[in-house]
Amino acid sequence: MSRRGNCLNNAPMESFFHTLKVELVQQQQWATPDKARRDVFSYIESYYNQQRIHSALGYQTPEQIEHNAA
Repeated sequence: MSRRGNCLNNAPMESFFHTLKVELVQQQQWATPDKARRDVFSYIESYYNQQRIHSALGYQTPEQIEHNAA
């Protein structure tokens, strides 16, 4: 976190949480907090970090970037 009034360090996290809310949270209603935790974890680990294209990576998936680097 940066000092007050300097929000540049928060921009990536704000972007991530916006995407999480739009693509998952607003589409679901969970019966239990445990089910919500599992779904959020699954979204992050199996979709967001592996298959979703990212503008910061030149509109490639993280898997493509790792494959190209190897």
